[in-house]
This record gives sequence, C-alpha cells and structure tokens, in this order.
Amino acid sequence: MQCQNIDTTSEHKMHRFVSSIFLCFAAVLLSMNSSAVAEVVTCSGIVPMRYRSDNISITDFGGVGDGLTLNTKAFRRAIYRIGHLKRRGGTILYIPPGVYLTGSFNLTSHMTLYLAKGAVIKATQDTASWPLIAPLPSYGRGRELPGGRYMSLIHGDGLQDVIITGENGTIDGQGDAWWKMWRQKTLQFTRPNIIEFMHSRNIIISNVVLKDSPFWNIHPVYCSDVVIRYVTILAPYDSPNTDGVDPDSSSNVCIEDSYISTGDDLVAVKSGWDEYGISYNRPSDTITIRRITGSSPYAGIAIGSETSGGIANILAENITLFNVGIGIHLKTNIGRGGFVKNITITDVYMENVQKGIRVAGNVGDHPDEEFDPNALPIVKDVKIKNILGVKIKIPGSIEGLKGSPFSGICLYNVNLHGDTELSSVWKCSDVSGGAVQVSPRPCAELTSAFQTGACAVPL
Repeated sequence: MQCQNIDTTSEHKMHRFVSSIFLCFAAVLLSMNSSAVAEVVTCSGIVPMRYRSDNISITDFGGVGDGLTLNTKAFRRAIYRIGHLKRRGGTILYIPPGVYLTGSFNLTSHMTLYLAKGAVIKATQDTASWPLIAPLPSYGRGRELPGGRYMSLIHGDGLQDVIITGENGTIDGQGDAWWKMWRQKTLQFTRPNIIEFMHSRNIIISNVVLKDSPFWNIHPVYCSDVVIRYVTILAPYDSPNTDGVDPDSSSNVCIEDSYISTGDDLVAVKSGWDEYGISYNRPSDTITIRRITGSSPYAGIAIGSETSGGIANILAENITLFNVGIGIHLKTNIGRGGFVKNITITDVYMENVQKGIRVAGNVGDHPDEEFDPNALPIVKDVKIKNILGVKIKIPGSIEGLKGSPFSGICLYNVNLHGDTELSSVWKCSDVSGGAVQVSPRPCAELTSAFQTGACAVPL
C-alpha cells in the first residue's frame, strides 16, 4: 500500500499531514490484519449483543459488597424494578467492585447483568434456606435424587433477551459445602447449578468467570438461540459433577472461545432421561462448540449420556484438551431411546489422556425402574477427524448395542500416540463405519477405506 505525499509548507497542511499519516498507518494495519480477521469463524451472531441506555446499580437497592451482608433482597428488588418499569431497550443491572453475598434470584427479560472488574457474586452457603423448584419434565425427578431440586444461583424461566456479561467479574458458587454433603450422602435434593435458563431464548453469557459450582455450571434447558462465549469456568479436579456447559433439549446454541477446568465433562450435550425424555420429546439440535481449552478427569467433549429426546447436528472444532479422562465421549444406554446423529468433531489436540475416543452404549444410570429396556438409542453418522493426541494411554473404544448397532462411525486422520502396550489397542463391537489414516491401526469393524454413504471421502 502506498501513502500520498503531503505538502507541509503551512501549519494547516501540517495538521493535514499528521492526519494523513495516521489514516495511512491505520489503513496499513487494517490491510495487514484483514486476512487474520477473516479467518476467525464464529457463530455468536445468532444473538446480537444489545446495548442498553437504562442503567441501575445493585447499590441503589441496598446492595453491600462487603462479603458478609446478604444481598438476596437487593437483587430481587432491582430485578423487580427492571421487570415492572420495562424501559425501552431494557436495563443494565450494574454490579460494582466488591463481594456480594446472595441466595438464589430470578432474572427477567430485557436485562443485562453486568459484573465490573473486581465484582464477585458469591452464593450463600446457608443451604437450608435454598429454594426448591420442580424437577425438569424431561428428567422426571431431580438428577441426583427423587423429588424436586434446588434452584440455580442465577435462574431464568420463560425469558428473552437476557445478557450476563461484564469485565470478567466472578460468580462464585461456593460449592464446597454442597460437595461435602454429596460425599457424606446427606443431600436431600439435587444440588443447584450456578446458572440455569429454562424455556428461554436470545441469551448471551460472556466475559465472566464462574467458579466452584455446587453442580453443573451453565445449563440452558428447553432454550433456543444461546451464545456462551469468552467465559472461564473453574472448579477443583475432584469436585463432583461440576460440568462446564450442558446444553439440554436446546437448539441454536453457540459455545466458543472459553477455558474450562472442572471436575466433570467440560461440555456435555443432553436431551432428557429415559422414559421422561422420550415423552417430553425435545431434542438438542444445531449446537456449535468451538475453540474450547480445558482439563477434566472426565470428558473434554461429551454427547450424553441423557440422550432420550434426541441429539443431532452438533459441530465441535478447534478443541484443546490437557489431562482429561476421555477426550471425546459419546455415551448413551438402553432405556434411553432417542437418537444421536449428524455429529462432527474435528481439529482436536489432546495431551495426557486416559482414553482418546469412546463411543459407548452402556453408560449412565436410570431415573427409576420404569424405563423400557427395549427403548434402544440410534447412533449414526458420526464423523471424528483431524485428531492429534500425545501421551494417550488407550486410543479408543467404539461399542454399540447388539439390538441397535452404531452405524456410520467415520474416523479420518486420527493419530493417538502413547508409550504403553495399551496405547495400540482399540476395542470395538456392534459398530460399522470407516477409518482412513488412523494410528494406531483401528479395529477390524471399521473398514480400511471409506465406502459411499456416511463415510464417503471427503468427510
């Protein structure tokens, strides 16, 4: 790019010269970076960020950020104001720096919960006063125990146009008290999530840090048009069931550019549990998982095991995993019914992993004894490609069901390297598909070259 020569014989022309140099420099930078910008693929445009002119602060409603004062009433008063005044374009609820101890609260439509740098929303550990809500209809009971379940710290039901964002402020679930009850088997009901949206649409969660959730961290269930981007999710390696993001019977979900290090699956796509999920019949569909980095003793990217409403059209790509139990885990069970189909997982790097890939039809428990053992899931058209793993103890296993073999399981350019005898052993049964450029050599059930159909080249 060439810049125009500028005559500098006067002060006025000098100003023009400086402006022209600045514009020329900016143009050069834009030219240099245009290709890099063009390479960033994102699904976040499904829910545009809303900028709201009406602002209120939690301190306007008695909020005190000393880490000791309970602010549940302040949050509820502030959100009540947003819901009832209904300012055009919605309202920002600003959380300034400080530590705001609180119990559960419900959000409302057309609002932004904005956490400033240094702001912490901290869950109370007074578990006895935690509100109970009904079980999810697609689960029939609490996920852990019969009966209801504790409401999430930040909850929304039947909402639209809600944003949780800020300057990487923190939402602290203080889950250790709940984990202790779980270990001691003194829980009365299923533990709460940090964030749960039900029956909601046009949701954004971005630029926040979640830590120490009592149970799952982010749980959109029966939702559509959800963006989860630029989040950090942290919990100890041994914290029970602290899944990172679990989209559940939801569609058009975008999960991108996040770091997750927890005690359970980093991202797990779900759709209901056995006969209850079959009856509710709401699938998870059109979900993108992209540029996620993390570690976990369980799975990096998981599908299931609750798959009864069906799961389809899932793309996971550009995933980086360290110190995980299973890199890629598709899991279901008898009694689930439903389907898992049109799954693509590509461009994954994993290191120090117990098992690289597992696709299994014998994983997960049941809500009760009423499940139908003849309700067998259908698993088909799964593409796993461009996978590189180092320090992999076991490369993988693909084990379908005798009454419902898995079909169209396609592996391409998969290299899972280890340094033990088990590092060269695949285990397969009741499966068909194809494998090309797979190392170590895959099991015989996967043909050595792709046929026409689901495993046709190119994938």
